[in-house]
Formats: sequence, C-alpha cells, structure tokens
Amino acid sequence: MLKNFNIKQPFFEYGPKCYMYGDVLLEIAKGLDALSEKYDVDVILDIPDTEISNIAKNTKRIHVFSQHMDSIPVGKGMGRSLPEALKAAGAVGVMLNHAEHKLTMDEIAEAIKRADEVGLATMVCADSVEEVKEIAKLAPNILVAEPTELIGTGKPADKEYVDEVIKCIKEINPDILPFPSAGISKGEDCYNIIKAGSSASGCSSAIAKAENPLALAEEMIASVRKAWDEMH
Repeated sequence: MLKNFNIKQPFFEYGPKCYMYGDVLLEIAKGLDALSEKYDVDVILDIPDTEISNIAKNTKRIHVFSQHMDSIPVGKGMGRSLPEALKAAGAVGVMLNHAEHKLTMDEIAEAIKRADEVGLATMVCADSVEEVKEIAKLAPNILVAEPTELIGTGKPADKEYVDEVIKCIKEINPDILPFPSAGISKGEDCYNIIKAGSSASGCSSAIAKAENPLALAEEMIASVRKAWDEMH
C-alpha cells in the first residue's frame, strides 16, 4: 500500500477501457476534471499507457491511473508496462487484475510491491468474496470488488455481496478503500453503492457507450456526492 496516496472520499472512477483514445478521451478527461471541481469529488481515470502523459499534462484534479502494470525491473521486457515508465509519464496509480487482464495472486503481490517501490497507488480488482479476502491481505490502496458476470451488464451486484465484501475488507485491513462495483449504469446505482458503505463508485462501458458521456458522468458524480453528504 502506498502510504502517501492522497485521495479524498468519496471518489469516482471511470475506466474507458479501449473505447476512447486521443482527442475524444482528452475531451472527456477535461470534462471530468471540471466535474471533479464542481462537486468536490476526486476522480480516478484509468487509461491506456499511450494516453497517460497527455491526460496528466492537461488536467488538474484527475488521478491518472494506468490500466495495467508489469512488475518487471528496468531492462529486458519487450512490450511490457514498466512501473518507472508509467510514473515518469504522469501516472499516480495502476489498476491490477481486471477481469479482462487477470493476474495470479503471486503476480498481484509482486505488482503491489513494485508499485509501492516506485510510488504508484494500487487499485486491485477481485471477483468472489474469497478473492476479495485474499487480495485484501496483500494491502492494495483500493480494492474493487465486482462479480465478473455482472461487468457491462447494467445490473449491479446485490446488497448481500456488497455488504459482505465491505465487511471483509474492513476486518482484514481498515486502511484499504472498499469499492464494490460492476453493472453500474446510472446515478441511482452510484447513490446506492455509496449508501451501502463504499468509498467510491465508478463506471466503464455505460459512460463510454452513452450518447452524451459527460452528462451521464455528471449524473453519477452528483449522485456520489449526494449520497456521501447524506451519510456524513
């Protein structure tokens, strides 16, 4: 766990996967930057490595994360994502073990160690409650709990799952920020997740495929803010 990672709860995460790049992604990033300031909600934007430098240089409040990182040292490693290079490009963190880029537990442990060494925060994904427990023992900064079968479906995880993963994370390491997710498609979903005790809410395909991505992002971020303020 990176000790000096400063992100304020509640926060919002947008992962465009490979739906967006170049000028389109930059426009969205600038819009999210403005929404972050408007609602005082920190935003994580996890993006392809090729976009990191441009987004980092052209936004003020966005926490720029890479979508993956390899735990290799400087040297050999053709085609890999070098931790030091991600940091130098402007990333402040990395996503690991997404359902579309799975890692073994040993690989996750080594990646968290390398990220800590170079000063990158870690946001690690998990599927089942058992996987949540195992990854929590590795002490990432953020633990994203999302049932794989619900990703991109527009159907959020049920309350029993959300309650269980938050409880497990808090019991194992209360310093980890719990982030139940998957199937988030509207502001109401974000509101409900925050009300359930999550530190954050987020979205990928629903925003990427929306007719007006920033309008949907604003609905979600406003809902995150509203739910948090009602609880604190």
